[in-house]
Amino acid sequence: MQAKRSSLWRHADFLKLWIGQTISEVGSRISRDGLPLTAVLVLGASPAQMGVLLAIGTSATLLFGLGVGVLVDRLRRRPVLIAADLGRALVLGWVPFAAVMKILTIPQLYAVAALSGVLTVFFDVAYQSYLPTLVERAHVLEGNRKLGLSSSSAEIVGPGLTGLLIQLITAPVAILFDAVSYLFSAGSVALIRKPEPPPKPRADVHVWTEISAGGRFLAQHPLLRALGGRAATYYLFNGFVASLYSLYAIRELHMSPAVLGLAIAAGGVGNLIGALVSERIVRRFGLGPAFIATALVIGLAFLLIPVAGVLPRFSVALMMTSQFVGDMAWSIYNIHELSLRQSVTPDHVLGRVNAAMQLLTSNWRWTARRYWTSTSRRADGASTQVCMSSSRSISQR
Repeated sequence: MQAKRSSLWRHADFLKLWIGQTISEVGSRISRDGLPLTAVLVLGASPAQMGVLLAIGTSATLLFGLGVGVLVDRLRRRPVLIAADLGRALVLGWVPFAAVMKILTIPQLYAVAALSGVLTVFFDVAYQSYLPTLVERAHVLEGNRKLGLSSSSAEIVGPGLTGLLIQLITAPVAILFDAVSYLFSAGSVALIRKPEPPPKPRADVHVWTEISAGGRFLAQHPLLRALGGRAATYYLFNGFVASLYSLYAIRELHMSPAVLGLAIAAGGVGNLIGALVSERIVRRFGLGPAFIATALVIGLAFLLIPVAGVLPRFSVALMMTSQFVGDMAWSIYNIHELSLRQSVTPDHVLGRVNAAMQLLTSNWRWTARRYWTSTSRRADGASTQVCMSSSRSISQR
């Protein structure tokens, strides 16, 4: 068992993917906060403009997700990953260049958010579909766990590093670090030597039949249907929490931005611990019980948020516990949900299944951003920045 668990540390091609992604994940956290802060601090964007900026980035999956799934299944995935990384490096690199040349505008940030959002959809769908071809399916869980550790670590390191870089070199120039991280990721993936099998030839079918194949497979497979149903209902109601979370914390619980930041950081620590213990939990209790238990724990963690309003003396502790416990359970659930999806889905339709699942989980983001556009008109300048960061943090579950 120990040899099996540690085998990917000796898998040279996986390590190239893992190293590139680890650096890229940290860079992504810089742009996640750097773009909106550039809009506010450099361009003086209004709350309404901030809502539009955030909504544009999250609408890419809704508009292009299913079509991207078709293309990913028609092409080799590794070139798609490289092209998406290079494209994101070029797009984000425009922000510091335009800022230094003093030609940066809000419409340009809209375009950057839109293009980088579309390229991220390409990368994410291809990335989730590529791992089972890079490693044996028996090691998919181990691969996702290690990649999950990278994401969790970036969630802890990224916000602090972003704040430091923005303070030292301004928000637009800080985004340059993310652009460089995408170049590094593209180079790491390009160094992978394992040949990728060509996609299977496609039958001459109607384009809508091919686009909807992922959704049909998702609906017909009993395991994926259950996971998809849970995702659709969960993310729908999660959208309401995500859009109101920070306003509630600041205005109702009277938490300062610094204290709210500590609560969010507690979630990052929980996420990391969840990734570390995920395999042990499933081996001890089984996959089915782990799915049910972590889903229940996530729900109970959300219940601590309104309880904090009833018990104001313990509001900070309750909000930190909600973030820590909820993110830890979410990390365990998410790693195994993705691994199960990759294991039971045939390779020729995996891209479209991943795209269909992303579409199910992205509707809440679009709804939350629409709500945020209206509520942010009434937000004061001091709380607007915390609202953006904390809404993203709670919505990751």
